[in-house]
Parts: sequence; structure tokens; C-alpha cells
Amino acid sequence: MNSKAFASHADLAEKKTSFERLSDNAYAYTAEGDPNSGVIIGDDSVMVIDATATPVMAQSLIRAIRTVTDKPIRHVVLTHYHAVRVLGASAYAAEGAVNVFASRGTRELIEERGQADMDSEIGRFPRLFQSAETIPGLTWPTVVFERELTLYLGSLEVRLMTLGAGHTKGDSIVWIPSQGICFSGDLVEFNAGVYTGDAHLAQWPATLDALQALKPQQLVPGRGPALKTPEDSLAGIDYTRRWVQALYRCAQDGVRAGKSLREVYADTRCAMDPEFGQVFIYEHCIPFDVSRAYDEASGIETPRVWTAERDREMWAALNG
Repeated sequence: MNSKAFASHADLAEKKTSFERLSDNAYAYTAEGDPNSGVIIGDDSVMVIDATATPVMAQSLIRAIRTVTDKPIRHVVLTHYHAVRVLGASAYAAEGAVNVFASRGTRELIEERGQADMDSEIGRFPRLFQSAETIPGLTWPTVVFERELTLYLGSLEVRLMTLGAGHTKGDSIVWIPSQGICFSGDLVEFNAGVYTGDAHLAQWPATLDALQALKPQQLVPGRGPALKTPEDSLAGIDYTRRWVQALYRCAQDGVRAGKSLREVYADTRCAMDPEFGQVFIYEHCIPFDVSRAYDEASGIETPRVWTAERDREMWAALNG
């Protein structure tokens, strides 16, 4: 394997963002495979789902919101703890009083590894952290829920739900039951790399089954385009399931055969490159994904903490 630029240091091309209306209340903020956010407009306030990576980057989303409503932004939901999703939250606080919602598992992960993740992610993908110097620090939820929390934005019911572990142990979705609209966070990706470096791979397919059982009419994945029909929503769930199952199967087979991490990496690429090799951030994700899959298949149930040092050691071992 040829040496290549670390993680996504070579990914410098800006992505075009889109702000798409899904219903009278719901909008998708997507960016050609970069991390997505969601917006729900209630009777008297606005909810943002995933805060973007920096306060400066959040301003672009705030400007998009202001093209459709002047209602105050009062609610920010963190679907999970990763820095690229949460560190822009202070921009919404500047708009006024804001509640920041997260699952108990997400709060625990921020406490345990939030700073390490922040340092690691900024080092992996500098383009996604525009004006990182404006980040005031970690984002802490002000409201934590265990399994499910129902909010009413006036007359509009919105449910925050944890369906099981997957992308992280703390994954949440945001669900508008009256409209069948789901904001999945990184539990679902579509036509983009599925990052699994902090995942629970054996449990993830069952969590996707629980999400599928909701029968979403529209689904906004963590990355990729908004999925605006039941058929497209199902395709996004199935895409993610195929990635996770293929990845973990390769790791399980390799560990049973006594293969090294580097050998399993080569085998996994042979299995996955034909279907997934051309999607956005595949090359970024797959070394981290195989590392986690190899760990889990070897009996390491809790994902190891990624640090900037561990990132580079792993990258050199697999790509050097």
C-alpha cells in the first residue's frame, strides 16, 4: 500500500450546502457528504439537530434558518458526542437561551473522551473545523435523557429517542411522529463513508432494525442527501447495514484465522472496495473502521479512545 496523506488532510475542496424543506416544520441542511444538520420549526421556537463543528460554521446554518423563520432557536440536540457535530453549539447560545439535549450515553462519552476526540478530529480533517480557534471548549448538554424524551414545540410533538448502540453507545434520533420524519445522526449514512471508529458493530444492525420499524417516510442521514421517500429511507438504512455487516464479518473471519490487523485491513478492502470504494470519505474512514472492527472481533467491547497520537500510529501501520 502506498503512503498517502494522513486522514483527510488532502481534502480541501469546499462542499456546496443545501437547505431543503421536508415539510411545513422540517428542513435538512446537507453538504455533499460533509456532516448534515437538521432543523425543526415549531409554533414558537426552533430546534437544531447537530450543531456543526465550529461557531463560525454554525453561522451559515443560522443564516439559512433566518431565510424561513425569525422564531428563536431554543433547542439544540446532539445526536452523539463527536466533535464535528457538537462544537458549534455556542453560536446558538448567542441567539438567546438554549437547551442542549443529549442522551445519558452521549454525556458520559463527552466526560470520558470528549477532549481527546476534539483534538483527534481537528487533526484528522482540518477543513471541517473552519475557524477552530472560535470553539470555546467542549459542548455540555443541559438536559440529559435515558431512553426517550418527548418535547412539544407548541402543538408539534418531537421525540428524542435512543434505539440502541451503533455509531456510538449514545446515539439518538429525532423523530416527528405525525410526519414520519427522522433525523438519524450517524446511525445512518448514505453514499458516504460510514465511520465506525467508536462503534458497537455487533449491536448496530439491531438498532437499524428498530429504526426501520418506525417506517420513516423521510430520513436525514448523518452524511449524504436527504432521503425524501419511504423507499429512499429504507435504502439508506440498508446501505449502512451492508457496510457494518461486511466490515465486521471481515474482522471476525480474520481474527478467527489468526491474522494481523494489517492482513485484515487488506482483506477488508478487497471485500468492500468494489461496492464502497468511490464514496465520499471512504479512504478516510476505512483504516479507523477496520481498527475498531478488529478490536471488537478480538473481544474489546468498549471502543478504545482515539487520541491524535494513536490516530497517526494506526495510519502509519496500515498505510505507511
